[in-house]
Amino acid sequence: MFKRHKSLASERKRALLSQRATRFILKDDMRNFHFLSKLVLSAGPLRPTPAVKHSKTTHFEIEILDAQTRKQICILDKVTQPSTIHDVKQKFHKACPKWYPSRVGLQLECGGPFLKDYVTIQSIAASSIVTLYATDLGQQVSWTTVFLAEYTGPLLIYLLFYLRIPCIYDGKESARRLRHPVVHLACFCHCIHYIRYLLETLFVHKVSAGHTPLKNLIMSCAFYWGFTSWIAYYINHPLYTPPSFGNRQITVSAINFLICEAGNHFINVMLSHPNHTGNNACFPSPNYNPFTWMFFLVSCPNYTYEIGSWISFTVMTQTLPGGLTA
Repeated sequence: MFKRHKSLASERKRALLSQRATRFILKDDMRNFHFLSKLVLSAGPLRPTPAVKHSKTTHFEIEILDAQTRKQICILDKVTQPSTIHDVKQKFHKACPKWYPSRVGLQLECGGPFLKDYVTIQSIAASSIVTLYATDLGQQVSWTTVFLAEYTGPLLIYLLFYLRIPCIYDGKESARRLRHPVVHLACFCHCIHYIRYLLETLFVHKVSAGHTPLKNLIMSCAFYWGFTSWIAYYINHPLYTPPSFGNRQITVSAINFLICEAGNHFINVMLSHPNHTGNNACFPSPNYNPFTWMFFLVSCPNYTYEIGSWISFTVMTQTLPGGLTA
């Protein structure tokens, strides 16, 4: 009997201990869950796992197609990231000698704009394979050649009319009529104008190293040479009539012409050497030179002085073609 009561007591103790242990575990779990909930809420929204970046392409493969036939011309391999369109043209010329770099125009798509020589391949590449369309731009000439031809022609053409060669004017009429002093002055001013152009092209202006189609050279020369012939024909004609107001009109106009030519030169020198602040080039501003004070009135005084030169030349010679040139 005593043993039976003892076993019942021990069973009750075990039951009580198990209940207390269960309560303690539940309380501990609730505390852990509450702590974990606070930790998750304080951490904010879940962030996506960052994508693994693939290694950058070190070389490109460039496929060049004919823009007209869409047929493949060649494939240039192992083109590095810093390579430019100019470098691609050079490699293209080595692979296909008949395609000269100055005559090739490269496009990303047919009918699209031609890519500039300074554009890098990395900036236009969507993958390791780049497809470009090549177009033959025809005969090309450098910009320096264009400007020298534009300005040398008028200088020589005017002198031919000034000399009154027999194939232009009647020899007897030319010998009978003496030239008015304004004719000599006009020849001097015209030569000054185009000699300045030539010297500035060679030593002042920073002419682009690029090329332009031959037709642009022909059109520019036709304009400059044609207007020069028109002006020179009337001023150097044996029947030329001097200005109506005589020496006063000639003198004032000649002085104004020389002032405008000097102003044009100084402005061109300033524009070719802009002020630099850091990496940016600042637009020129007026300085101690009085010819630069025109910047207070206009943005591009060189054009203002250019127009002033031709207006002065027109008033000095009293001829209509000179005014139309301005």
